[in-house]
Amino acid sequence: MKTDDELTSHQEREAAAAPQEAASPPPFAIKAPDKRISLALLVGLILFMGLAGGWQLLVIVFAIVVMIFLHELGHYITAKKSGMKVTEFFIGFGPRLWSFHKGETEYGVKLLPAGAYVRIIGMNNLDEVPPEDEPRTYRQQSYPKRVLVASAGSGMHFLMTLVSIFLLLAVTGVPGGHIFQDVQHPYAIASVSPDGAAFKAGIVAGDKIVSVDGSDVATSEVLRSTLAEHKGQEVTLVVVHDGQAREVTTTLGSDADKGLLGVQLDIQDASETRLNPITAAGRTFTEFGSGVKGSIAAIGTLFSPSGIANFAGQVRDGGSPTVDDSSSNAPSSGSRPSADNEDRPVSIIGATRIGTGLLDHGLQGFLVFFAVINLFIGIVNLVPLLPLDGGHIAIATYERFRSRKGREYRVDVVKLLPLTYAVVLLLALLFISTVFLDLVDPISVN
Repeated sequence: MKTDDELTSHQEREAAAAPQEAASPPPFAIKAPDKRISLALLVGLILFMGLAGGWQLLVIVFAIVVMIFLHELGHYITAKKSGMKVTEFFIGFGPRLWSFHKGETEYGVKLLPAGAYVRIIGMNNLDEVPPEDEPRTYRQQSYPKRVLVASAGSGMHFLMTLVSIFLLLAVTGVPGGHIFQDVQHPYAIASVSPDGAAFKAGIVAGDKIVSVDGSDVATSEVLRSTLAEHKGQEVTLVVVHDGQAREVTTTLGSDADKGLLGVQLDIQDASETRLNPITAAGRTFTEFGSGVKGSIAAIGTLFSPSGIANFAGQVRDGGSPTVDDSSSNAPSSGSRPSADNEDRPVSIIGATRIGTGLLDHGLQGFLVFFAVINLFIGIVNLVPLLPLDGGHIAIATYERFRSRKGREYRVDVVKLLPLTYAVVLLLALLFISTVFLDLVDPISVN
């Protein structure tokens, strides 16, 4: 006769030896697509982009994927170095195509090449983790470590911006030796439209416009902006003809598509300047500072009351017409969107279109695109609101100020969820609006 312990042991051995029945799937379960099908879809997507947009589109898409991958790599490296537990590092989203485990982290590729992500355990008080892993959570680390990890993504964007600026200055060269600082382009009138304001004022090819209503317009940039300010108005022009200055009065056009002044300009491009590596290294940081200043100003303008009203008006009206044909011969190095929508935010569609257009100018155009988009994304990502990385920095900073020696303060993220949802909704509306404008009123690169 077997004891209770012997019976239990015998039953356990029988259960282990018996063939295990496959667990039946729960009702209404959705089966993940076969990896071969997912891979075929990915290859098909790449081929479609190549056929629809050519090699330029593939280059820009690849550059964006690499950029996002490096952003997440920054988080991954700093989290690992800080002793945090990283469970996943994937390129793409959606169904898993391929993955492998190394140590405690799963690495892999997913179907949609729309970005990348790193999963660090315990990012906030809502993230439940096993008790034995709690010491390695993000929330349990010191303030400097948390700030380092949260800011590492933007840090990688800034690093890519700095490298791109240096290569532009030292390798390809840029007009006037500047990237984010304005380079002024002298000009001459190449031709005059027979029904335009300039023709009615007696302006002919070869003339030089010195001022508009007393404002100096020695460069094409200033001329264009000054004309836009006086659209449809009567203005007094000082024109130089064969070395002689004279004043003329005319009424500018009000239809931007037909041209405000009715002239074509022969814009004299600033010479391509290539700096020696030492000078380029120093100017890289001054140009970076100018870029940061300009990007912050652009963001502030967009979210100002007038900026929001202007953007909403563009969405309502389906975009804006271009301003004037006076800048139609803009130099390649000064390539930029048309005046009325050049400061408009763009979606990934618009950014891709701009990037493919800049690739017409070779390596220089690509580096300009890569520098600008990395700088802008790096700055936006530091806005101190969840779900952006800047939100995690703000939380860590607030916790640091509220904590006392021997008593750690932790923010309850539940209280921040309404604000977070509002930010997500705002980002979604901005995304939809910019996609709409990029489809109905594409930003062209001159």
